[in-house]
This record gives sequence, C-alpha cells and structure tokens, in this order.
Amino acid sequence: MEETTHSPAQSTAPEPVARRCDYHKGPSQTAVLVDAIERNSAPPIPVYACAPCREQRRLVPLADHT
Repeated sequence: MEETTHSPAQSTAPEPVARRCDYHKGPSQTAVLVDAIERNSAPPIPVYACAPCREQRRLVPLADHT
C-alpha cells in the first residue's frame, strides 16, 4: 500500500507582526504607533506601545488622533 502525506492547509491570512514596545522594551503582538519623535534633518522616529502599556499610561494610537 502507498502512504499518502497531507500537508496542512496554508492560511492566506497574514500573521500578526511582532513589534517592539518602546515602553516595556520587549516584543508585543499588540504594539501600535503612538508617537513620532521629530528630528531636524532626518525622518521621525516611530514610538510603539503595546495594549497594556497604552492602558497604563493612557496613550492613544496616532491613528485615533483627530
């Protein structure tokens, strides 16, 4: 008899990006952009915060600023 192997179905959904939280200095799946530090002659430095750090420090994601 012939053995058949089945590969698991590949998902088309992208995997969440693990970003580094700039507040607790560690990786996080929930980190979003909360600030950008402006510099004179260079692009701004993005600042990311995870959900617990945003809640603790009452930070608002930049996408939610009006």
